[in-house]
Amino acid sequence: MTSPEPFGARLRRAMDERGPLCVGIDPRPALLAEWGLGDDVGGLERFAGTVVEALADRVAAVKPQSAFFERFGSRGIAVLERAVADARSAGALVVMDVKRGDIGSTMAAYAGAYLDKGAPLFSDAVTLSPYLGYGSLRPALDLARANGAGVFVLALTSNPEGAEVQRAVTAGGASVAQAVLDRLAAENAGATPLGSFGAVVGATLAEAGADLDINGPLLAPGLGAQGAAASDLPRVFGGAVRNVLPAVSRGLLRHGPTAAALRAAAAREAEETARFTGS
Repeated sequence: MTSPEPFGARLRRAMDERGPLCVGIDPRPALLAEWGLGDDVGGLERFAGTVVEALADRVAAVKPQSAFFERFGSRGIAVLERAVADARSAGALVVMDVKRGDIGSTMAAYAGAYLDKGAPLFSDAVTLSPYLGYGSLRPALDLARANGAGVFVLALTSNPEGAEVQRAVTAGGASVAQAVLDRLAAENAGATPLGSFGAVVGATLAEAGADLDINGPLLAPGLGAQGAAASDLPRVFGGAVRNVLPAVSRGLLRHGPTAAALRAAAAREAEETARFTGS
């Protein structure tokens, strides 16, 4: 039986062919209102469908924020399932932003929800939180590897509260963030052209203060509305900048609701990020 192509290889190809850009699908109430849509399932469906139709055939990845769909219950999840399937059919990689983190059978169940090929919400990658211990993520890491999927583990987030945990020093002398990055580097050892086990590192950081050379992708939220610009990426990511997948949401989505305006905005963002990442 042929093994599936690893996520890292698929992501590298998508970034090289389509440009290094990940577009968030974040149907916030305020954004729905800006688009003239109701804060209801109908508005959610129109919003998600428009973003996918406009962009999934041209950007490297889309990143649905699950919480904004979950708040509508089963009908919201149905919209999310359809958005995931349609985006993948159009050629975009789907990074499901759920930030799950638990232990044992519960972690295995979360992994099955997003990383099992037979699951309705099967995605190309998922975001995970390692703060019950990196080892608690093992069910998700193993299932991702088996199914050619990937993970992005929270390492150095840009929210101020994150520093009290991520910058804390472990018994071995490294920061918690560096310990997570080192474990990811071990997961990716020997992978070519890129490992499938990535880290979330905020583009808004003044400096990383850590070794980001993990031979894997670096999901970098914060461009646009959160204050970071593509020109900040080389400063934050240094020699690892070519493996950065910059994520933009509100700064791009505010150009909706027309598909043409979204496409034009995405083209500008992709061109700008490519200038500074070398992808």
